[in-house]
Amino acid sequence: MTAEHVGSSGRSRRHPDPREVFLKQTDFLVVGAGIIGLSIARELARRYAGARIVILEKENEVAFHASGRNSGVLHAGFYYTADSLKARFTLSGNRLLTDYCLEHGLRINRCGKVVVAADESEVEGVRELKRRGDRNGVEVRLIDARELSQIEPNARTVEIALFSPTTSTVDPREVCRHIAAHFPPSVELWFGRRFVGKTAGVALTDREPIGYRYLFNAAGLYADRVAGHFGAGRRFTMIPFKGIYLGYRDDSLLRRHVYPVPNLSNPFLGVHFTKTVDGHVKIGPTAIPALWRENYDLLGRFDAGEFFAVAAREAKLFAFNRFNFRRLAIEEMRKYHRRFFIGQAARLLQRLDPRGFGDYTLPGIRAQLLDTETDELVMDFLVEHAEDSTHVLNAVSPAFTSAFSFAGHVVDSAAPRITFC
Repeated sequence: MTAEHVGSSGRSRRHPDPREVFLKQTDFLVVGAGIIGLSIARELARRYAGARIVILEKENEVAFHASGRNSGVLHAGFYYTADSLKARFTLSGNRLLTDYCLEHGLRINRCGKVVVAADESEVEGVRELKRRGDRNGVEVRLIDARELSQIEPNARTVEIALFSPTTSTVDPREVCRHIAAHFPPSVELWFGRRFVGKTAGVALTDREPIGYRYLFNAAGLYADRVAGHFGAGRRFTMIPFKGIYLGYRDDSLLRRHVYPVPNLSNPFLGVHFTKTVDGHVKIGPTAIPALWRENYDLLGRFDAGEFFAVAAREAKLFAFNRFNFRRLAIEEMRKYHRRFFIGQAARLLQRLDPRGFGDYTLPGIRAQLLDTETDELVMDFLVEHAEDSTHVLNAVSPAFTSAFSFAGHVVDSAAPRITFC
């Protein structure tokens, strides 16, 4: 397939090559069938009724990677500074996704969350989260140890804690599968097709090409790679972090999520207790630097090129200790040791039997964007536009919570560039 034969609109020119007459054409092509890609396709179908939409996914199912491997927590939105996109979309995203689950009878555990102070040094952190929640319009309140004992009897805190009643849990794969199963006929899901490049108005896959009029890149771990084919995101690269959870056998341990006060200078929330949609309890996640983008286990999905590129980048961050990466890496690697991992969580509770933990759950990889010019992590959502395309370069937590609201923003930002609908 050559650029000379297909115009930027994706339609054949006056004298097309006969071999290309039956090239599949679509109005919108979405790369990636995680929660962001599915939500963008859903938003496009709502706004542009009847427009042809194809979702391109390299795996054989939706939400195979981060979207299906996260905790399923719908965050309330009090962690983020008021000027951030995260603050802007988490509050409304929580409401939209909650309403979606209730409307369609999907499981949701509206258990709420408490954030506790492990020692006196963390008390001011609790107060800062309350201030952020107030600025962001989130329903949160400070409680003392006595009230905490009523809301979550097994949690412990020093002086005060924060209660978030609108934090809940869903089954992320169930949500994604439901979205995918209820698209209108104008939306197609193409599984088992990896985006490998482009010519003018044509996306190349490892199976067949497809013509498009506008492309949305929601490729998660590979969003920077896809963007590079369009000249976008050149100053960024992905640094993968592995998230591991450990299940607890006794569901009566907790009623609600219990979280520590996070280090607000990095995007990770620390080891915490999650109450799952079906009432189980687990601790996690880790944020262990991974050695390639899909480094879920020892050698699965190993990619030598990615290994050397990621290892070199992480070695540089470690040597120069950018954003305290050295300390972060050492502490996170220690969490491979089961006793240390459990100990990090135990300080949040009144009682915990270390023998009560069972197996590790399905690991996930966090696609965390790095600015290669500053060697700093990108802390907020990031979207860039290029030729006939829009690229979601950074969609880290709380991307699942924010998905419906954030997708509206992505389509809004692309709308002036979409001239054919």
